[in-house]
Amino acid sequence: MSIKNKFEKWFYLDEEEAAAQETAAKHQVAPTQPERKPNKQPSMKNAPLPKQNRKEPQTAGNIVSLQSVQKSSKVILVEPRVYAEAQDISEHLTNKRAVIVNLQRIDREQGIRIVDFLSGSVYALNGDIQRIGTDIFLCVPENVEVNGSISEYLNERN
Repeated sequence: MSIKNKFEKWFYLDEEEAAAQETAAKHQVAPTQPERKPNKQPSMKNAPLPKQNRKEPQTAGNIVSLQSVQKSSKVILVEPRVYAEAQDISEHLTNKRAVIVNLQRIDREQGIRIVDFLSGSVYALNGDIQRIGTDIFLCVPENVEVNGSISEYLNERN
């Protein structure tokens, strides 16, 4: 017995061909291909699927991790006391967090230096910096959009 015959017997191919020939003889139609009946094949649960039937996992280019969305939605409030804290504020911007900086408790000269440093950091990150109050600034990275503006109150209180 050849390997081909063993293979056909294993998958019941010879029985299917014989049944197809009998059906064709009754209807006097020449069989083009033998019919395949799935219920006669043995169960092969662990057998690999043919390449044409395999479905490869597809990755979409627009999938966004929910963790990254949650991290980008944080707003950090900072009230620096020394110029050295400007680097920490810049790191928050690098990590795509919006920062509100209150400069009311720092010397005016150091406040100006901090705003200059943060302006450079925001520019490098394609972000935005806006004044939202007296000595209070909003610094945002590029993933945060700021709409609207706060008008300046020109009359100073005594």
